[in-house]
Amino acid sequence: MNKTVYIGMSADLVHPGHMNILQVGAELGEVVVGLLTDKAIASYKRLPYMTYEQRKLVIENIKGVKEVIPQDTLDYRPNLELIKPDIVVHGDDWKEGVQSKTRQQVLDTLSQWGGELVEPNYTSGISSTQLNNSLKELGTTPDIRRSRLRRLIDSKEVVRILESHNALSGLIVENIKSDDGVEYDGMWSSSLTDSTSKGKPDIEAVDVSTRISTINEIFEVTTKPMIYDADTGGIAEHFAFTVRTLERTGISAVIIEDKTGLKKNSLFGNDVAQTQDTIENFCEKIKAGKKAQITDDFMIISRIESLILEKGMDDAVLRAKEYIKAGTDGVMIHSRLKEPNEIIEFCQIIRKYDENIPIIVVPTSYNQITAKELSKVGINVVIYANHMLRAAYPGMKNVAKSILQNDRSLEAEENLLSIKEILDLIPGTK
Repeated sequence: MNKTVYIGMSADLVHPGHMNILQVGAELGEVVVGLLTDKAIASYKRLPYMTYEQRKLVIENIKGVKEVIPQDTLDYRPNLELIKPDIVVHGDDWKEGVQSKTRQQVLDTLSQWGGELVEPNYTSGISSTQLNNSLKELGTTPDIRRSRLRRLIDSKEVVRILESHNALSGLIVENIKSDDGVEYDGMWSSSLTDSTSKGKPDIEAVDVSTRISTINEIFEVTTKPMIYDADTGGIAEHFAFTVRTLERTGISAVIIEDKTGLKKNSLFGNDVAQTQDTIENFCEKIKAGKKAQITDDFMIISRIESLILEKGMDDAVLRAKEYIKAGTDGVMIHSRLKEPNEIIEFCQIIRKYDENIPIIVVPTSYNQITAKELSKVGINVVIYANHMLRAAYPGMKNVAKSILQNDRSLEAEENLLSIKEILDLIPGTK
């Protein structure tokens, strides 16, 4: 009787190291591959380029693989206890470092039925990081970029989005990481920061094609998905046209607000110029947008202004439920309070009504709460909506003043990037 061999892998970018492990496994018995799901991979690094089904198709067609099953977590034990393999095969690179704990768990589990761990030498000369960087330099397609937001929402406990108003800020969103490896998942195209970066007022009459020009410049040097701020979206017929334009460009989602009247930032407060659209009108706009889109990937998200306009929680919840019935792909709830209490209350109510609808927030005023804390109350996407532009202006202003004050640029140098650092940001100039 052939022995059962278990091999866990992500197999997003299949390289000679993977092939070597699979070949070793096939020589030992019948290979069952535990293929990490998107959610499992996204829990410790970036979302894989290929979907689980795409990766599964690749591995199933490699000689020597008998079966592919999902591995839903980084923990091998649930699958090992399910199939009780005779042998587990893994490269010897996990003997030290963060994976050593997982290795010991595998050994302890195998010992329950006399299983064996086989560890071939790690294939040197193969760098997943280098392969990923090469793919970034090649760029992406509108279809691949557009589909990533839904996959991120399905796979990650919280999706972090940062405002980007030009290609340089897009490169920062694309490449910056925290010390523990956390990165932004995508970009936010804000009508406010786009117009402000051009020195113009934030008016809804700005032509979509004008903003698309900036977005195309950002897309030329990045691969991450983008959410587009469309203000009210205009009348239903115009919104349908906007949806097709954004979808064709490769944008993942559009957010439209149910506020009407003179364009004014929500955080400035309430006045007679700011009113709320009727539920019926806004639902018709959602339906028109959904009817106009061509792909299933594109998302229409409804921004609810009830709390901003002091209409109360009941109005916000009623609108959320009606917008969900009308087919919205997500709800964004806005608040200008300094504490997140009403946001949390809204989420708790909506989660009882619909467990799966994505909830989006912009914690500009209640900025003391973390993205992880927001995810625990049911929030899927956190947008930091204007911080890149707000950071850029003080820096430029201070440097400009320093040069005038000192009649030279020496004193400003400590606050500036070197020319080398600037060139390192730009693909193809290293």
